[in-house]
Order: sequence, then C-alpha cells, then structure tokens
Amino acid sequence: MNRRGFMGIAAGLAGPALWGSAGCSAPGDHPTVLKMIATDFSDLEGNNPTQVYWDALIQKFEREHPGITVDVEVHSRGSAEEAVAELIRQGETPDIAQIGSFAQYAAAGQLYTADRVLSVPTEADFISPLAKAGTVRHVQYGMPFVAGIQMLFYNKRLFAKAGLDPDSPPSTWRELRQAADALAAAGITIPFGLPLGEEDAHVEAMTWMLNNGGGIAEYDDYAIDAPANVQALNWLRVNLVGAGLTTANPAIADRQQLFDLFTRGEVGMVNGSSTLMGQADRRKFDYGVAPTPSNGRRVHRSMSDAQWIMAFKANGNREEIRAFLGYVYQAENHDRFVDRYGLLPVTTSATQRILAHGKDKRIRPLLRELETAELFPVGKPSWGLVSRDIRRSVGGSMMADTSPSSVLRRLQYEAVQASLQDTQN
Repeated sequence: MNRRGFMGIAAGLAGPALWGSAGCSAPGDHPTVLKMIATDFSDLEGNNPTQVYWDALIQKFEREHPGITVDVEVHSRGSAEEAVAELIRQGETPDIAQIGSFAQYAAAGQLYTADRVLSVPTEADFISPLAKAGTVRHVQYGMPFVAGIQMLFYNKRLFAKAGLDPDSPPSTWRELRQAADALAAAGITIPFGLPLGEEDAHVEAMTWMLNNGGGIAEYDDYAIDAPANVQALNWLRVNLVGAGLTTANPAIADRQQLFDLFTRGEVGMVNGSSTLMGQADRRKFDYGVAPTPSNGRRVHRSMSDAQWIMAFKANGNREEIRAFLGYVYQAENHDRFVDRYGLLPVTTSATQRILAHGKDKRIRPLLRELETAELFPVGKPSWGLVSRDIRRSVGGSMMADTSPSSVLRRLQYEAVQASLQDTQN
C-alpha cells in the first residue's frame, strides 16, 4: 500500500474557475482534502506502478488549483475493496474510490449520482453497456474507469516445441485439452494456468461458465449453481486439474502470479485481458491471442470485467470531486491510463480514436467485442459481498475433499440470502 497527499487538482472542465464555486477553497483558505482509494494495476515485480500514474496526474493540478489536496492510497486488487469498507466502518469514508463494486454503497444512499459529479458530455460518452451496468434501479452511480475482455493467451514458441501449430490456437475445450497434453508431453510444467486464487477467481470462473452456456446471474437472479456452471467446473476439475495439466493447487494461484510465469515462458496457455499484452511485450517473446474456447456446442461468449469510480457524499466535497473527475476523464488522461496498463477505454470517443488511428491493431477486435460482452451483475447491491465470497471459495471446488456442485450450491445459498437484503433495503 502506498499513501501520499498532493496539493492541487485541476478541474479539466470547461467553464469558470473553481474559485468562488460552492464547496471549493479560494487561495489563502484551508485546502479541501479529497481522500481516494485506487486499485493497483502493476505486475508482481513492481513494474509500471499505478501510484506513479496518480502521482504524476495530481502534480499537474497543483499549480492551477492550490485549494484542493488529494490523498491517494493505492491497494492491490481485491484489498482495495476491503480498504474502502474498512474506512467506512471507521467513520472515515473516502471521497472517491476506484474499485470493482459500487452498488452496495449506492443502495445505502452513500454515493452521488453520476450526473452530480460529471459533465453532461463526459457522462454521455461512456460505452452504452458499461453505462447501463453502472446503474442501480435505473440510476447511474458507478462510473466505468477501465475495462478488459478475457482472451486466451498462448506461447507460440512452446506450441512449436510441442508440435502444435502456433497459428492455430484451440477454439474448443477438447482442442484445449489436446494442446495441454501435447505441452505436458514436451516438458512444459504448467500447460494451462488456472488462476482460481482469491485475487481474480470470479473472473476466471465466469469465463468458463459463460462458454458452457452458464453465468453468474440470469435475468435479475443469481444462478451460481446452474447445471451449466457445475458442468464447466467439473470439466476443469477432471480435464485440467485432475490430469495434472495446471498448477497443483489452483485455489491459491492468483492471476498476476500466472501472468508473470507466462511472460517468463513457463506457462503454455492462460486466460487474461489486454493488460497481459503490455507485460508480455516487455519480455519480447512470441505469443498469440485468441477468443476463450467454448465447450464446442455453444457460441463463444466474451467475459468483460470493468473497474469503477464512485463518489461518496459523506464529506460534502461534490464540487471538488467534480473538478477532479473532469480531469481524470479528459481524453488525453484516460487514453494515457489505458495505454499504460494495456486496458480498454470506457468511452465511445476513445474507442473510435483507437479504431481509426490506434497504433496497436491487436486490441481492435477486443474493443468491438466489448460492445456485446457479458459483465458481472454489478448493479446488484449484494454483488460486492457475493463477488468476495466467490473469489474466496470457488477455487475450493477443485480440491479432492469437495466438489463443484457443493461449493456452487453453498455460494448460491449465500448469494440468495445477500440478495434478499437488496429487496428489503
């Protein structure tokens, strides 16, 4: 965790200067302090730390707006959610959070609506499925910050070593098992990386569920223990874990750990988002990217995972928050962040620029898939709690002393209980 405060945030919004606006400090007044919790996107080796990005962004503001200070804490993915919850329990609610769930705070009346802290052009620029996903009871509270599409990454050199065609990645589970067998026979220790550890297990699990015709929710109800989901995890348990074609214990394998092993040439295949491209490019080795395989009977379905920004009302700093977010979402700043971490933009204007003039043609198919990708039910107030439970427990379905059906059944029961609170609030 890193913590640092900085003086000065420029608004980045057209219009009159902030001095004299409601809630903002004029020169000579005590500065308004904005607390922010952010998610770290750097790799395990500390390359490209996210704290550096926020430091640089904030420093640009101080010359123009010395009346506002921003105190940013950057936490690893998952722990950022817990940091926000803990601050609220302690009565120290942050002003801004950039994490993976928002609806529980919106349902509790703790958040500003998006239209209160964003300009009309910025709010209207969000990609439609992401804007819709950011709503609770048809009102937008969650502001998409970055997005990713899950894709299959594979090491072309290892494929060639195993006698596989480097230009023909597997498109079905059967082909994936065959490729994993060939990689194992060629001496590859981890033919397929299966990250079902607490960091990102819900993303990995839903990727497989979707490509078996399942998913976390159906309509407005949780469907975690649906037969298609049980079948998907059973397939993993038998064909990858049981066959010794992945890590010995996927329940403690985090995605970033496997990304690092993949970029070092020790993993044949792994599901990942576009952020892995940048990490792999730094290692300068030959890899391929393809849609995540399906069970062969279903059309491939893409899994999208978004990160959100939310603005809390507790400290009454709406004008300062609006100024800051206006700058964060300026085209050049948004583009800089997504380029730096290999993520996908969340605005239509940024997407159109990349499709028309983007230097990296590899992400263009990902941008097109984002328009129809499946997202988590982030608009359900219970999703923050349910996603945490999935992250912590679904990897246990691969263990010898349990089963996918029992684990998913328990998760479904807990999700239904949590969802009942949604309707009562």
